[in-house]
Amino acid sequence: MNMHLTKSQIGLDGVPAAETVLSHVDGERGELIIAGEHVADLAGKSSFEGVTARLWNGATGKSLSEANVRASLGAARERAFARLPDLLPATRGMSIVDGFRAAIAGLRGESGLEHEATIVGAFPVIAGALVQHAKGHDPIAPDPNAGHAADTLRMLLGRKVEPREVAALDAYLVTVCDHGMNASTFTTRVIASTQADLFAAITGGYCALTGPLHGGAPEPVLEMLDAIGTRERIKPWVDGALAHGERLMGFGHRVYRVRDPRADVLKIAIERLEASGADLPFAGEVEAYIREALRKKNPERPLETNVEFFTAILLDGLEIPRQAFTPIFATARAAGWTAHALEQRRTGRLIRPSSSYVGTVPKG
Repeated sequence: MNMHLTKSQIGLDGVPAAETVLSHVDGERGELIIAGEHVADLAGKSSFEGVTARLWNGATGKSLSEANVRASLGAARERAFARLPDLLPATRGMSIVDGFRAAIAGLRGESGLEHEATIVGAFPVIAGALVQHAKGHDPIAPDPNAGHAADTLRMLLGRKVEPREVAALDAYLVTVCDHGMNASTFTTRVIASTQADLFAAITGGYCALTGPLHGGAPEPVLEMLDAIGTRERIKPWVDGALAHGERLMGFGHRVYRVRDPRADVLKIAIERLEASGADLPFAGEVEAYIREALRKKNPERPLETNVEFFTAILLDGLEIPRQAFTPIFATARAAGWTAHALEQRRTGRLIRPSSSYVGTVPKG
């Protein structure tokens, strides 16, 4: 009866769990397709509202326009702000990451309104309120007529934001809005497959995202850059870390065997963010040396730059607090989570994999 599985079999690598029209990851080719477009093409021409419309349409068969989604998210942000007095008490004494989890768990459906818009609209309002509270300030009221990226950034920073800043955040939101059957999306689909409501599914997705092997990596990238400090320390610091078997944050990916295609999209967005305060040349030197060192260490399968490396630099350049990186990741990924949950409930079945029992078998 005991049947030992390989490491990849245990991790479900390459095992299809659903059919989807939403996104596709080809790790061997370094390719990400979202809603029928390569991620670089999509980020170059679509707003977050536009890609959200495409994801929701694919999941439901509807024909929402970018304008439809922009209006529904603006209204949802207003409704979420009105609910903050009910949501925020549960976050008292918590970090921003944990407080965000507690607050989104308190979201509920509203009669006659689309739940997916309620969720995606609420996420930046809650994130902004928690960031402002950490500074000792009151939450910033949303502007329902603003774009989602612009309003998100204004609520986070508490100031007027520049078009170049909005463009950078919008590119980020589009780039990371969905990514195949990743851990948080799989969690979301499993919960949705039980016919639990959309709010339960998305809360579960966020809980999966908070793990350091998934969405918790951007902040440690900055900690690594801080520890290196200067150009002169790049080589000795990296060589020392590799000699001690330490993990270099922002490099390697469970799926991609080549460079993460999202990394270059975000690198371009950072380059366009003029006078951002992000030291891209220094970060670029760190990236180049680490890639060279990893190739030397493992020439047959070197680790390549992943999305977290440039995510950290972009969000830091936008002055978003490091503690809010995971909630902002969730603000983007909520578009994908809601779409996957809707698609699962419409076209899927209960997800119920088996396990390989390797325990003791009773005699007789």
